[in-house]
Amino acid sequence: MIETQVPQLPESLVMALSRLLEPLVRLLIGRGVTYPMLCELLKKSYVDVAEGRFPLSGKQQTDSRIHILTAVHRKDVRRLRAERRATVPKAVATSSLGALLVSRWTGSPRYLDDQGRPRPLSVAATKEESPSFTDLMEEVSTNVRPRAVLDEWLRLGVVRLGDDRKVYLNTEAFVPEQGFEEKCYFLGENVRAHLEACVNNLQREGATAPERNVFYGELSASSVEELRSMAAQEGMRALQAINRRALELQQMDADTEEANQQIRFGFYWHQEQEGDEQ
Repeated sequence: MIETQVPQLPESLVMALSRLLEPLVRLLIGRGVTYPMLCELLKKSYVDVAEGRFPLSGKQQTDSRIHILTAVHRKDVRRLRAERRATVPKAVATSSLGALLVSRWTGSPRYLDDQGRPRPLSVAATKEESPSFTDLMEEVSTNVRPRAVLDEWLRLGVVRLGDDRKVYLNTEAFVPEQGFEEKCYFLGENVRAHLEACVNNLQREGATAPERNVFYGELSASSVEELRSMAAQEGMRALQAINRRALELQQMDADTEEANQQIRFGFYWHQEQEGDEQ
């Protein structure tokens, strides 16, 4: 029997993993996701990542190699690879479309007023009112009825109908105020991107990608509220500036061979009473 040596994990990595797992486990317990259920999800992730991120040049990825990389039993590897779903959940598709619409509404000069704020839009184009919400929809997708998207956005709090019957964007609704499935989509996308940036920085020598925050304790509730309001304003200003320039560059790069990169930029806010940390 050949004995394999288990690598000694750095204590700093173990501590970091324990810290980032705490809020995730709190969510899981709160939603009734037990340890065995998480183990099955984790097993699937190990198989997916090993297959997609650790290929051998010129060779097809096999169940045996994935087993060697992950220590997941070959029987489970075979089952999980066979069960992989090709369909995209509805919440993913609708949330992705919504993000594109919000980006264009807040980034394209056509949909901004003189102060650079998203213009209220009529539901459909008329001689007097253009562009409209329908125009916005048709610039992004012609496969979904504009009214269906509008009704869903009204439910989620992304937009509201004013007394003038125009559609007003909730400019802070990059993540919907309601809708558990939609919030789950952004949880997966945003936290995944943040973790990717952190992991890339850990594995890279030299210059790292921006990944910073400001931390202060010993603050009163009123001071925290002032800072939260300031963070919301400054954060949205930064998001909108990056969004507008990214939209311009995307249009300039259209149909060029090297236009194969994607970016994600965001900010977050967290507050808690001192002593609440585990």
